[in-house]
This record gives sequence, structure tokens and C-alpha cells, in this order.
Amino acid sequence: MKTYAFQVILEKDKWPDEPDENAVWRAYIPALEHKGAASWGYTQKEALKNLQDAVDLLVEHLLEQGEEIDFESLLVGQEESQSKSCSQIQVSDVPLIAVTI
Repeated sequence: MKTYAFQVILEKDKWPDEPDENAVWRAYIPALEHKGAASWGYTQKEALKNLQDAVDLLVEHLLEQGEEIDFESLLVGQEESQSKSCSQIQVSDVPLIAVTI
């Protein structure tokens, strides 16, 4: 089994003529957005949870359809992690979504 961590973009989203207090949060994974890895929520936490749900469903759907999931080709600038220890922790200053298959 492998776990892949993807950078998440989290940004406020609103119509140009809307007041800031009506803005919602948009969350998406740039490397997987073309496959549907995007969502939104009224709070950052809700947007990230909805995105995790969307990614889980996306991966499940791809596996059910027999599609090859080549996450390695999507990872840009990521170093291969050394799997010597299960206690390794990846630290990031940006939100991440992890997928294990």
C-alpha cells in the first residue's frame, strides 16, 4: 500500500458584486482537479472535509472502473519518501489531502 499526499489550494470564492461576508471557501487539488477533485464549503474546515469526501469517491470510482491511477506522474517536485519507518511524518506549510491505495 502507498499513501500519496497532494497539495490543496484553499481560497475564498464569491461573485464580484457580492459582499465579502457572503464568500464561501473553495478547495481543490490542482493535480487532480481535471478529474473532479474540487469542492467548497461555508468554512475552511467544511471545504477541506468536502474535498476529502470528493477525493475518496473519485478514487473509489476510478478503481471500480478499472482505470489506472498513476499518481506518481502527477507528483511534481515531490521526493520519494523512504519507507524505512512507519513513524515518518511529512510536514507541510500548505494543506494536504492524503490518499492510500
